Amino acid sequence: MIVTDITPFDNKRSRIYIDGEFAFILYKGEIRDFDLRPGEEISSPVFDEITNVLIPKRAKLRAMNLLQKRDYTEYKLREKLKEGLYSEEIIDEAVEYLKSFKYLDDERYADDYIRYHIKDKSRSRLKQDLIQKGIKADIIEQALVSAYEDENEDPELKLCAALLKKKHYDPENMSYEEKQKLMAFLYRKGFGSDVIHRAMSLDTELF
Repeated sequence: MIVTDITPFDNKRSRIYIDGEFAFILYKGEIRDFDLRPGEEISSPVFDEITNVLIPKRAKLRAMNLLQKRDYTEYKLREKLKEGLYSEEIIDEAVEYLKSFKYLDDERYADDYIRYHIKDKSRSRLKQDLIQKGIKADIIEQALVSAYEDENEDPELKLCAALLKKKHYDPENMSYEEKQKLMAFLYRKGFGSDVIHRAMSLDTELF
């Protein structure tokens, strides 16, 4: 195996190419320690140490550091690790490691997200948000059912009614066009027609 090229990745790291193909990223100090130079051979023991020990360990540490700063879904964490040009195999290994310790848990993420936003987002919007974060539909639905069952009142209906109050909804004095405009606003917020009509039939002064 021949180191065919070493090119800058950022101020501290470089891409290493072996036999004409990208192999991995190393810090400048590591390149010196392993004595890697373009046009020279890289021994099998050194290659194995980098690819089987150093890089996998680095990917795990990178993932753990990311999770210390904020919670991630599996999909979003994978996307973040891809920015470091880790291979799919290395990313898989890091993800499985984190999941084994419950550091990475989409079910927990979905449950926490829904319970935090249940008072300010519609059910549809919550689902849409979590889908965009890469969480599977069955996990989302299970978390939604669990969260809504734990509420004494229908949080979606309550939120819809509160928005009507904020928009000064007055069914007695509003024109048909004004009501339609208000309904369109609520549709854009992710409320279904059933919830909207139920909310419009309530006394919004109670919210």
